[in-house]
Amino acid sequence: MVILQILHFIFMSFLGAFLYVLVWAKNWNDIKTFESVRHLIISIPIGYIYSILVANYNFPDLIMCTVAGYMGVDFVQALIDKFKQK
Repeated sequence: MVILQILHFIFMSFLGAFLYVLVWAKNWNDIKTFESVRHLIISIPIGYIYSILVANYNFPDLIMCTVAGYMGVDFVQALIDKFKQK
């Protein structure tokens, strides 16, 4: 049962990342770029981390996991850029 919940969070995070890719793609070739694939791949650990940190398994948490997948890569990239400067 716990594994199924974790997979739901990973799927919702991946769905959020896929929505991000679809929204920002200007044409179909943009979906096949490295940045799009990177966004989709990074959303998988984001969903896993979110499933570990969340206390409840309910509808609002799944929606927030989708939002985390949508914006998560930008957040991770901002952290990497911030630590590169030092």
